[in-house]
Amino acid sequence: MVSRAVVDCALYEDGRRLPGPVDLSDVLKRIGEKDGRFVWIGLFEPTAEQFAEIAAAFGLHPLAEEDAVRAHQRPKLERYGDTLFLVLKTITYVEHEKVTATSEIVDTGEIMVFAGPGFAIVVRHGSAKGLTGVRRDLEAAPELLALGPAAVLHAVADHVVDGYLEAADSFERDVEELEAAVFSAERTDDSARIYQLKRELLEFKRAVAPLTLPLRRLSDGSLPQIPAAIAAYLRDAADHHTQAKERILALDELVSSILDAGMARLSMQQNTDMRRISAWAALAAVPTMVAGVYGMNFDHMPELHWTFGYPAVLVFTVTVCVFIFRAFRRNDWL
Repeated sequence: MVSRAVVDCALYEDGRRLPGPVDLSDVLKRIGEKDGRFVWIGLFEPTAEQFAEIAAAFGLHPLAEEDAVRAHQRPKLERYGDTLFLVLKTITYVEHEKVTATSEIVDTGEIMVFAGPGFAIVVRHGSAKGLTGVRRDLEAAPELLALGPAAVLHAVADHVVDGYLEAADSFERDVEELEAAVFSAERTDDSARIYQLKRELLEFKRAVAPLTLPLRRLSDGSLPQIPAAIAAYLRDAADHHTQAKERILALDELVSSILDAGMARLSMQQNTDMRRISAWAALAAVPTMVAGVYGMNFDHMPELHWTFGYPAVLVFTVTVCVFIFRAFRRNDWL
C-alpha cells in the first residue's frame, strides 16, 4: 500500500547505493547488519494510512507524522529525540508572457525531511520539483553521502535554496518589465499589475524568510546529528539563503517604489487633463459670453445699428481667444 507513494527507496553503505530493490519490511534488518548503512526513502503526497506504516517502522513522532501528511506547514526545524524534522517551502516560477492583474508568478510546494539514525525520509507535496537530480548528484559524491542522512538533509535544503535564487532571477525580469512600462511615454494604468506582483512577492517572502533560523541552527554545530563536515556545507546554503532573502526584500522595496511612482504619475496625468479641460473651457467662455450679451433682446445696445458692428465683435472675440490661447500655451496648459 505504501509503495504507491514511494518515488524511490534505496539502501546506502559507505556512501554507495547497494544493488537490488529495497523492501520496507526488511529494511530495518538490513540497516542493522552493518554500520555505515542508511536508507533513503522518497515519497510524494502520501496518505495518512500510507505514511503510518513508515512512521511506525522508524518510530517517527506523531506530531511530525501529522505534519508530513497534512502539509501546509511553515518552514521550521524540529528535533524529536535523535530525529531531525525539517520543513521547507519550495518556490516554482510560473512562466508567463506578461504580468497581468491575475497572473500567477510563483507557485509554492513543500518538502519535509526526516533525518535519523539509519534513515532519511523525504516527503514532497504540491508543486515541489522531483529530487531525482539531487539523488543522482549525491550518489556521484560517495564521500559526502558516506556522512549519512545529514548529507541528504543538506542536499535537499541546498536544492530548495538554489530554487529561491533562480526564482528571484526570473522575478527581477518581471519587475524590470513593469518598471519600464510605468515610466514609458505611453499612458497606462499599471496599478493592478503592480499590486498583483506585490502579492506574489509576498507569497515568495513568506516561503523564504522563516527558513533563516532553521538553517542557522543546522549550521552552528549545536546538533549532534549534523557532522562538522555537513555543517560547513549547510553554512554555505545559509549564505545563499541570505542572498535570496536580501534580493526578495530589495525587490519588495522596488515594487513599492514603482507603485508609488505609478500612482504619482497617474495623479499628474489627471492634473494635466484637468488643466487642459479648464483651459479649453476658458477659451469657450469668451465667445459664449459675447454671444450671450448680444443675444439679448434690447433696443439700445452698443454698436447695435453700426454697419461694422458684427464683424468688429467677431474680430474682438477671435483676438481675445487667440490671446488667451497663446497665454495658456506659453504656460504649458495646452
